[in-house]
Amino acid sequence: MASSVEVGGSWSTNEDIALCQSWVNNSHDPITSNEMKYHHMWSKIHGEFCQRSGSIRTEMALSSRWKLLNKEFGKWRNALTKAKGNIQSGQNLTDEMIQAQMWFGAMGQGKKSFVHFHCWEIVKDCPKFKIIPTGPPVVMNETPLYDSTSTDSPLDSPVETESSFVPRPPRPIGRKAATAKRGGTSTNECVQLLEQIAKSTSLRMERDLKRDEMDVAREEAFVIQQQKAQEKDIEDREMKIMAMNTSHMSPETKAYWKLRRRDVMRRKLFHDDGPSNTDWLNDDNH
Repeated sequence: MASSVEVGGSWSTNEDIALCQSWVNNSHDPITSNEMKYHHMWSKIHGEFCQRSGSIRTEMALSSRWKLLNKEFGKWRNALTKAKGNIQSGQNLTDEMIQAQMWFGAMGQGKKSFVHFHCWEIVKDCPKFKIIPTGPPVVMNETPLYDSTSTDSPLDSPVETESSFVPRPPRPIGRKAATAKRGGTSTNECVQLLEQIAKSTSLRMERDLKRDEMDVAREEAFVIQQQKAQEKDIEDREMKIMAMNTSHMSPETKAYWKLRRRDVMRRKLFHDDGPSNTDWLNDDNH
């Protein structure tokens, strides 16, 4: 299949998705991945990628692109882990994703916002990208899961008869669950929201770049204007030197202005700012 993407061009979203799918399928194959050598694995990834995308990118190009994506996925996993540990009761998935974007931008070392959400949905269940909670266990509404004073635990009594069974009242719903029940944000909605955040961030970066370019252009114009002003000032001084009337001056003063005029003529004729050493200008008739 012919490809519309030239070798070395910008990567499209579909190409990134095809690369991630190929990487997951071949690097996490339960039968062959553990015994597969590195170069052989990337050869298989390249073959599947070409079938999926129709691209003619080289195996080296895929490996280089994966290094960049792998770094972004690692930062996003860490950002999500921090956001999950920092999320407060009553906040929903949207708040968590916004916090994750803030953590991602604060980490530096690359882009300021994460944009590869479709690719993340493909790789997020891989062991190296799984999010492992590190925060303390959550107790909702301070209601214990079991009554520690009760002796009706199945561990204390091997057989529980109908006469000894006492039904417990339903556990009150927590604030997080209540928020989710009232209407949580679906995965697709979160992806759309994060794409909007990434788009607005990209637009802001473009505006900042254009502003910087305008500042540079203004500085260059100012420098050019200063150079022109200096050149005009030099031209005015040289005109005064050439028009200087030396008829009433002493011989020493006349000799001084003669040297000044000779320097002006040398700069005009030879574009040279060095000391005067032109013999043909030493004639008194000039």
